Amino acid sequence: QVQLVESGGGLVQAGGSLRLSCAASGRTFSSYTMGWFRQAPGKEREFVAAMSWRHGSTYYADSVKDRFTISRDNARNTVYLQMNGLKPEDTAVYYCAATPQGVTRSSRDYIYWGQGTQVTVSS
Repeated sequence: QVQLVESGGGLVQAGGSLRLSCAASGRTFSSYTMGWFRQAPGKEREFVAAMSWRHGSTYYADSVKDRFTISRDNARNTVYLQMNGLKPEDTAVYYCAATPQGVTRSSRDYIYWGQGTQVTVSS
């Protein structure tokens, strides 16, 4: 059974940092693309970042570029999202997702999803 379990969310002041983790289990993800998405209240789910597990190539939404970093730990089968310089507009539920396709920004392409973790940034 494939599971993606996020952790690390919380409440932080503007300008602060958080690191989200996504522990993956149930299959081998070495050929997968891992992505982070977020959804704020009343808004559609949006792409944040993605990484090719095999190649390590990374892609970011313009809104988080130079502030967020996606990375992986092969030994722990875990993907991270380091978030620095957080802004109130970063407040959302953050989801980890996986797809066997190449790197894609479309949530429709991802077949495995975690349950989400809440990130709240106060001004």
